[in-house]
Amino acid sequence: MSEKVWRKALRKLSGAGEGEDRSRLSGGDASARPASGDSDATFDRAVLNQPLPALLDPRSQSDYLVELSDAAAIKRALVNYLVHAVGTDPAEATVHDWFYALSFLLRGVLSERQINSNRQSRAENAKHVYYLSMEYLLGRSLIKNLIDLDMLENTRDALADLGQDLDAVADLEHDPGLGNGGLGRLAACFLESMATLSLPGCGYGLRYKFGLFSQAIEDGRQVEHPDNWLKDGNPWEFRRPERTFEVNFGGTCLCETGADGRRICTWTPSQSVLANAYDFPIAGYRNGTVTNLRLWTARANVDFDLGSFNRGNYIKATEEKITSEVLSKILYPDDSTHEGRELRLKQEYFFVAASIQDILAQFLRDNDSLDALPDKAIIQLNDTHPALAIAELMRLLVDIHGLDFEHAFDITSRTFAYTNHTLLPEALERWPVAMMRELLPRHLEIIFDINVRFLESVRAFAPDNPGKTYALSLVEDKDQSVRMAHLAIVASTKVNGVAKLHTELLRDNMFPDFVRMYPGKFVNVTNGVTPRRWLKQCNPGLAALITEHVGEEWPRDLSAIAALAPMADDAVFRQRFREVKQANKRRLARFIAERTGITIPADALVDSQIKRIHEYKRQLLNVLGVIARYNRIRAGEVPATPRVVVFAGKAAPGYYMAKLIIRLIHDVASMINADKSIGDMLKVVFLPDYKGTIAEIIIPGTELSEQISTAGTEASGTGNMKFAMNGALTIGTWDGANIEIAEAVGLDNIFIFGLRADEVVAMKAKGYDPRALYRADPELHQALDMIGNGHFSPGDPGRYSAIFHSLFDGGDHYMLLADYKAYMAAHDRVSDLYVDGEEWTRKAILNVAGMGPFSSDRSVQQYADMIWNVKPLT
Repeated sequence: MSEKVWRKALRKLSGAGEGEDRSRLSGGDASARPASGDSDATFDRAVLNQPLPALLDPRSQSDYLVELSDAAAIKRALVNYLVHAVGTDPAEATVHDWFYALSFLLRGVLSERQINSNRQSRAENAKHVYYLSMEYLLGRSLIKNLIDLDMLENTRDALADLGQDLDAVADLEHDPGLGNGGLGRLAACFLESMATLSLPGCGYGLRYKFGLFSQAIEDGRQVEHPDNWLKDGNPWEFRRPERTFEVNFGGTCLCETGADGRRICTWTPSQSVLANAYDFPIAGYRNGTVTNLRLWTARANVDFDLGSFNRGNYIKATEEKITSEVLSKILYPDDSTHEGRELRLKQEYFFVAASIQDILAQFLRDNDSLDALPDKAIIQLNDTHPALAIAELMRLLVDIHGLDFEHAFDITSRTFAYTNHTLLPEALERWPVAMMRELLPRHLEIIFDINVRFLESVRAFAPDNPGKTYALSLVEDKDQSVRMAHLAIVASTKVNGVAKLHTELLRDNMFPDFVRMYPGKFVNVTNGVTPRRWLKQCNPGLAALITEHVGEEWPRDLSAIAALAPMADDAVFRQRFREVKQANKRRLARFIAERTGITIPADALVDSQIKRIHEYKRQLLNVLGVIARYNRIRAGEVPATPRVVVFAGKAAPGYYMAKLIIRLIHDVASMINADKSIGDMLKVVFLPDYKGTIAEIIIPGTELSEQISTAGTEASGTGNMKFAMNGALTIGTWDGANIEIAEAVGLDNIFIFGLRADEVVAMKAKGYDPRALYRADPELHQALDMIGNGHFSPGDPGRYSAIFHSLFDGGDHYMLLADYKAYMAAHDRVSDLYVDGEEWTRKAILNVAGMGPFSSDRSVQQYADMIWNVKPLT
């Protein structure tokens, strides 16, 4: 075999592309090279393309990798993995050892299926979806994979035969520290749905060593600690040392005009780091398809400077390693400082640079012409965080592959699609030109060049309106910053909002000129959640009840759940539904007692608001309602039913007001929970360190879901869908996906209150006066005075003055006072209904039955049809 033929075969086996650094992609391992001689020439590598069962030795493999159809086979496989992969004597194995044995067993099954999926995809030369997201809130994988592989009960029996409890084993798993909120949870749901729908593609992200942070509460205050989720290793991942790419920063960029009139730019970087891949398999639901989440970790080109060490400069010896690896340490570094913003920019570029290089390498492995890229790849940008991928692809096409700028932009603009997730102007990323010039000078030049050509089209579109060039420019003149959302819009084939109202507001309020310039580019795809995790896994009692009445197909086709609607009028079914909810409430009560020491009454209405702490999500409005109910009880009013108000969520480390709201919740809770005159009539709970596993306990045990953002601020929300899917009624504003949920379940089965988005705008335009509302409503007046005058912080009366003044001197930007009266009236309706247990249950069942449109499978299928133009693998 010649050197050329061998290296080509090696690249195919390792997944390397034609244009990549061969020594790096092969790991530089000389031992991988075949020996010269006749035996090399006669070896037929086609044998490696046989079906996997033919390659695997049936004497040692079939029991635990190919055929796991019963508990006995699983038991043998577990012992096999315990001995050979974990290296432990079964007689001395701990629960931790059994966790790793089971995880490695399942990883092997997933790997086999992923290889088959990849082979099928390559055989069809299918168009691939590449989903780029800075975060993925995956949740734990062990139980989820057992469900997807249809191995749950047999594995439970196998472990029981080995003296182990599956729930105890599964409870050892750490939640991956790869996400924070709805953006990450959506990305995780979408990858799972892509696999379930057998769509070819994968996700890309960063392998954060410490995640966002672990939230502790000390004296009512949020304190951040590292979330060291990888301290015991991650049994699901595969390290791919051969998938390593160089990522550069800084230096200079010199541009000149060549003899042919083309502008040629040369980037001479001053720093480089290496991006190393880890693969995390994501299973589809009982269909044999497994897709991949590829995560990048940063490492130094030189881990250790021996010369500096020998000279006694021990800090200098590891300086490059420390500065390089910080790029993948933390999700969303605090950007309240210049250094923090700089780290975020470098982190985002590191992520997309590695991902785009990898995508191109995979494409060039199977395709000869870059002109085919838009036909074989679609890169979905999950918000603006990955938008630098546009400039990176342009750099590779122009500087490395020699395409002219217009040709490269034509390919690029047909390869990307962009999902917008925010209606808050301050949340649309902008990067200072000066910072980009220092860190990414070549990419800034590319963005400038795109902008020059774009503004020419703006002038042609609106020749009599020079102001349009300033409004639409990719570069903001006033503060000299790059508008990443504008870049994503201009360079994408489609732009989508994530709920009907959100998309309407994008078209009408945020980007109307872009809509006029690009007819048909803006579309809507309402978010969804996977029913496999958010119903079948987290609520097995309800899942079993649903299956009994509508059949086995609903986890694959959630529209089948509509058949539950007639059961709302069946008294026996309502009773069984209530029994499931009560069991979930008892589980939640035990969890609250374990985590907080607070005992909650079994007959209380469980009222939950669990989400990122932010002013627009209006946890403060909920607190005002709690204080008002507390005052009513103190004044002698006995509530119709006891109530437990549950909060959970994290505030960004640099977000002062959000962290102050967390402290207020704790001070209010401390006073109410200790007030013996209140007893069990009202309890307030804050569950710390909110993550997916905690949500899987709170959501099934909740009866009232708080979705109370200011109308026109929440893009969609997915928590609203998860709660309703699990039989909670919603109290919410006419905002985000609340609107579509109301339409699906019926306005009689949801508690809608407050101003609509257009009314918010009109009230502000007319001159909104929160003080007038404060003076006119004695109950609101009393609650606000208690906050502002230190009633809940007697040792520090001014503790919450910032909150008080934000509502008056700050103009109550999120309209809490404007919606307060309607919010309390809606809660009065909640209390009145809850007394009638039969009617409450009937409405809860109708909420579950109406959730068919909110599966992430529906969302992903719409992306596939309207945006990606991809077909399932056959």
